[in-house]
Amino acid sequence: MASRARDIIDTGASFVQADADALNARFAGVDVQTMLAQLFAQGSLGRVAVVSSFGTESAVLLDLVAKADRTVPVIFVDTEKMFAETLDYRDTLIARFGFTDSQVVRPDTAALQAKDEAGLRWGWDPDGCCAIRKVEPLARAKHGLDAWISGRKAFQSSTRQNLPRFEIEDGRLKINPLGDWTKADLDAWFAANDLPRHPLEGQGYLSVGCAPCTSPVAAGEDPRAGRWRGWNKTECGIHSSSNPAASGLEDLADKDDDLPPGYEPAF
Repeated sequence: MASRARDIIDTGASFVQADADALNARFAGVDVQTMLAQLFAQGSLGRVAVVSSFGTESAVLLDLVAKADRTVPVIFVDTEKMFAETLDYRDTLIARFGFTDSQVVRPDTAALQAKDEAGLRWGWDPDGCCAIRKVEPLARAKHGLDAWISGRKAFQSSTRQNLPRFEIEDGRLKINPLGDWTKADLDAWFAANDLPRHPLEGQGYLSVGCAPCTSPVAAGEDPRAGRWRGWNKTECGIHSSSNPAASGLEDLADKDDDLPPGYEPAF
């Protein structure tokens, strides 16, 4: 992997599935903190960053990354529809863990003016809203990366089962360090390391996204049941090229027929 990493850094070459397979085999059974420390120390990931939503479970991954290397960039997509509590929590965690490269990416202003001037697209086209406010900004942020670290866990929903630690997405290495962690594992890490909780978790928000599309979760529900409640939608699109939102900004105007009565689109 070391020689391949040099090729990636020097030429911009992509990772391939064989690289992910080799890393999955190499780090099978290895604890996450050791794995991250070795990967960062060896420089085998090329240009890498961690992408964080600063949601209810984000502190665990950020703590693990910070313990391995506080200089790893942390990317946050501010959709401009976030809870104020999430923005405050982000500041709290960045300061707590001492990250030296904290980055914020936001939706393109021109795209918002053309596609969501009223800021209400979430109410009739959540996939289109995610494409404008989350998928496209993150795609810009990842443009110069060879690898990125995600906080996904298999237990979060049925769409995330059998999640490998390493996978390939759009030619980049995608790392899911907590893919096989359970809710009990996360809670134990929070307790052992005295990590601060998201301010909304105590109010029943077990998975926190944008404010208009997030609601509290009842006892016994899927942890992500409060996301896009009432819609046939489980992902924002940044984790799946097959998700409707992952198509980006293309053909969003084709959905004008679904506008509510009396709504005048800005495009």
